[in-house]
Amino acid sequence: MTFTNRQNAIRLIISLLSVTTLFASAACGSASAASGGSQAATNPLAQETITPGTLTIATGEPAYTPFVIDNKPETGKGFESALAYAVGEKMGFKKDQIQWTRTTFDSAIAPGAKDYDMNIQQFGITEERKKAVDFTPSYYNAAQALVVRKDSKYASATSVQDFKGATIGAMVGTTSYDMAKSKLKSDIKTFNDNVAVAQAVDANQIDALVVDSTVAVNIVKTQQVHNAKVVGQIPDSEDPNGTGILLPKGSKLTKAASQAITDLEKDGTLKRLQDTWLKEYTTDIPVLK
Repeated sequence: MTFTNRQNAIRLIISLLSVTTLFASAACGSASAASGGSQAATNPLAQETITPGTLTIATGEPAYTPFVIDNKPETGKGFESALAYAVGEKMGFKKDQIQWTRTTFDSAIAPGAKDYDMNIQQFGITEERKKAVDFTPSYYNAAQALVVRKDSKYASATSVQDFKGATIGAMVGTTSYDMAKSKLKSDIKTFNDNVAVAQAVDANQIDALVVDSTVAVNIVKTQQVHNAKVVGQIPDSEDPNGTGILLPKGSKLTKAASQAITDLEKDGTLKRLQDTWLKEYTTDIPVLK
């Protein structure tokens, strides 16, 4: 073979290799596109999130036990933290596709754009709030409990009637206040927040406070009222509207998140999570007669 012919042969081989590489790259690209398309078809909700492919969930700062343990929602420990991951899974998101952020309670229920897909921090479902945000069905209906000092004459109370002569306080505008007024007595003293009402009991200014049972246990555990106890739950005091996961108004995820809560209730997961994380704060507390 002459030198010229040899050069022509080399050029031909290089051309063939280039064409082969081009087809191989195109085939690989088609496979990747098909894979991406398959993932999108598997979970179309992944394209509706704030960050495509990631479900961003907000909670409070700080987030408290028993809803979030050690203020670390990413661990999945605590009732709301574990529930959030269960809801995310029902919606087609793996644990590593869930990201947490923090918000205040007030900013979450205010109208306007949000920088998260869902928010979970014991939001009571109300018609007023529904005007600004979306809610899932209730995942928890809090009952109301009474906190008293252990040296109080009401520390051994076993019935609602035992509190007939007591001075009772509750946070204004809450289910706790409504239930205390309807179930205990008409003249309930009001306070701007639960810190203030706890201080009033601690200072012996009132005899007892009424608050959600989970908050009541935390008040005692953290000694917001010294030498205190949760004397019991008020009978039939569950919040009729309950607590829901909050989403931005008109979110394309609301339907799927709502269905997830419904499914978790039907398959027993919701009860299992409540029994795991809330027992000490709910069913372990006696109900007053």
